Amino acid sequence: MAAGLGIVLAGCRSEPLITPQQAAGKHLYEVRCAHCHEENDLALKKVPPDLHGLFDRETLPSGIPATDAAVASNVLTGKGMMPGFAGRFDHEQMAALLAYLHTGLR
Repeated sequence: MAAGLGIVLAGCRSEPLITPQQAAGKHLYEVRCAHCHEENDLALKKVPPDLHGLFDRETLPSGIPATDAAVASNVLTGKGMMPGFAGRFDHEQMAALLAYLHTGLR
């Protein structure tokens, strides 16, 4: 029986499931954030910070506390070389993006 259970478990996905809100945030991240924060396909000389595990840290790369409000402010108003995205994320989209960032980007 243990061998049968192993076969069943081997077919299971090891990636944790995410909620529909987190999935919406993942899509937003992939189309609006990943090209800089993941791939740097704009060939930026100063590579944007890695956002994996962002909320596992006490502070953001800028040194301010890692809170939803701080991250939302950075996204909407910009920070350093990052442009602001005000007007490109509505409240629901920002909540979804934050929910996805809380997953550690899985």
